[in-house]
Amino acid sequence: MFCSAVARCQSAWRLLPLVLPSGSRTTSRTTAPHLSLVRHFTGKVQLRDYQEECIQAVLASFRHGGKRLGISLATGAGKTVVFTQLIDRVPAPSNNATQTLVLAHRRELVEQAARHCINAYPEKRVEVEMGGLHASGTADITVASIQSITSGERTAKFDPDRFKLVLVDEAHHIVAPGYMRLLGHFGLDAKRSDSPNLVGVSATFSRSDGLRLGAAIDEIVYHKDYVEMINDKWLSDVIFTTVESTADLSQVRAGPNGDFQSSELSRAVNSDEINEITVRSWMAKAARRKSTLVFCVDLAHVAGLTKTFRHFGFDARFVTGDTPKVERSECLEAFKRGEFPVLINCGVFTEGTDIPNIDCVLLARPTKSRNLLIQMIGRGMRLHAAKSNCHIIDMVSSLTTGIVTTPTLFGLDPGELVKEASAEEMKDLKDRKDAEKRREDEAYGPATATQKSGTSFKGNITFTEYDSVFDLISDTSGEKHIRAISPNSWVQVGPERYVLTGTNGYLRIERDESVSKGHPAHVAYEIRALPSSAHSRSPYAPPRKLLDAATFADVVHGADKYASEHYPHVVISTRQKWRRSTPTESQLKFLNKYRAKDDQLESGSITKGKAADMITKLRHGAKGRFMAYAVEKRKQARKENSRRKDAMMAEVAGVGPLVRPEDQISQ
Repeated sequence: MFCSAVARCQSAWRLLPLVLPSGSRTTSRTTAPHLSLVRHFTGKVQLRDYQEECIQAVLASFRHGGKRLGISLATGAGKTVVFTQLIDRVPAPSNNATQTLVLAHRRELVEQAARHCINAYPEKRVEVEMGGLHASGTADITVASIQSITSGERTAKFDPDRFKLVLVDEAHHIVAPGYMRLLGHFGLDAKRSDSPNLVGVSATFSRSDGLRLGAAIDEIVYHKDYVEMINDKWLSDVIFTTVESTADLSQVRAGPNGDFQSSELSRAVNSDEINEITVRSWMAKAARRKSTLVFCVDLAHVAGLTKTFRHFGFDARFVTGDTPKVERSECLEAFKRGEFPVLINCGVFTEGTDIPNIDCVLLARPTKSRNLLIQMIGRGMRLHAAKSNCHIIDMVSSLTTGIVTTPTLFGLDPGELVKEASAEEMKDLKDRKDAEKRREDEAYGPATATQKSGTSFKGNITFTEYDSVFDLISDTSGEKHIRAISPNSWVQVGPERYVLTGTNGYLRIERDESVSKGHPAHVAYEIRALPSSAHSRSPYAPPRKLLDAATFADVVHGADKYASEHYPHVVISTRQKWRRSTPTESQLKFLNKYRAKDDQLESGSITKGKAADMITKLRHGAKGRFMAYAVEKRKQARKENSRRKDAMMAEVAGVGPLVRPEDQISQ
């Protein structure tokens, strides 16, 4: 039970008998008992500077009319401390509305939140709504499991008018149906002036849920990511290594949440060969690490990888959701004491688990979920006296199936294989690649007014060689990154500009250079096709902004989510059979206009999907881009011819005296 778990996990706590809300052991009321926990000592929590900044940002937003707020804090930032400290800092709107509800989706998180609340507010009544534990609905603070509080009639006893604050832990789950039903009960399914205040806390607020996050959270008021936390020495230094295994994920289908289907993914990665590659990679890079946490796909993968580790002589043990709680607790405590070096799990330690001694995280399961990736590597980022850093080893598998990898967290190409790179080095690599991208844009883009006027330019300019517009639209290098993180047929139509074509319009992603530092830099738009009867020079309506995001991966995930709900899957997916079939006659006719008469395309020389992508590029400015390239190329050719001519003239020997160096100086 919850009681015994708390007693085992926290020796400083003592458990009082279960009592009824009236305070007596017997009563005729039907309300079930609640849980009371106290500790032997009290003390005020000393907040870190950024934790106080976060609380002040929340309070300021509430003062200015904010209602449904998000806090984005990296794993290890103490988000539970922050939201429990908020309870007393958020003013009650009336004498009646003084209660607080804390929501979580896992037993461990409920237990953790209850302990923090008791610790912070020993004078308040704290009750738990979870499983067989039923709160009264009138406590100062109620900590509830979302599965329990939404079960049957258990929600009804909570009067929304008596609550000032609803707190949601791991709030990236907040748009799940259970949460949305409960938010509706409290009037928080939309922004209303008379509802309680809502604060959702998560380490992984990203747009992988597309636009749906806005159904519950209006604004994220504070963000502190893991890179900042590492730089400020609040989290452990991290070393990243990526290993490209031979796992073939091309036939692994996506599940309902957009990530890989677990059973099919397990069959792809849980083989003797792949497991041996995984263990040998760990042996080569981290065999001397004291506490390695391994993430697997499912129970079969856990068993297979544990067996492989033990075959090579390492004391590896596993924990799963089916492990009895007492046994799980004993195993975890032994791991914390350093009694064995490798702990293997699937989905048990992704959220809310505090194991500071972890000095290596081995990602043996590929994923398409940026949130899951961050949750997994976050397990190793807590500070601990016995470690100087944590080594993250990412078995990245195939990059053609939309996986996210540790490099993508830094905005790098998912195929960027890194060897023992620190977070600072990863960030430096990203900065250098950004600088290179800006140089490419400057070199390849249309000439500026200054350049056109003939002003001399000092330095070297390089450009891509495209002999024809057809060469430009045939180039698929621009799609490599976006199609590694998206299952849809995005096409690059310009520097950092991508288009996804639907049946009645298209989506466009581009970088917004006008945004200030720290604000979203990538924007997604929808451009709808106008009816044929519309009196307009353009066949399309003006662009409508869908979302923005700080990272390229996030804006792609958000746009993909919108596309999946509004555009036919058969049209936008790169995995449709029609894309591998022969092109239509009309496609070939359209494309052959840009090829030489003696070099025409035939039905067997190109696929239907490739033809569709090339036509998209032509319709979205490829001809203009090629003209800019051609102009720049001719300009560079003229400069090169002039340079060669001058060099040749300098080498021509003439009749007459030679000028000595000393004479040249004296002149």
